[in-house]
Amino acid sequence: MGKEQLQALARIIQEQSAKGPGNAITGSWTIRWDGEREVFTFDKCEDGFYCAERPAVVDLEGRVLDPGGPLFEEAPE
Repeated sequence: MGKEQLQALARIIQEQSAKGPGNAITGSWTIRWDGEREVFTFDKCEDGFYCAERPAVVDLEGRVLDPGGPLFEEAPE
């Protein structure tokens, strides 16, 4: 990851944090750079093994391509 990507990451974190608790990156445990796709993924897996949520995906411009979310639907009561 180079200077441009690090600057974009800092901006993305600031912009998403300013949106409050419903933003795409709150709850992330790991941030990964995918150089092939040129996106950041914000993983919400607590232990790196089991995960109940897909990661949020954000491009260098700060566009949320996928806000992430539950992998499983809760059963109705």
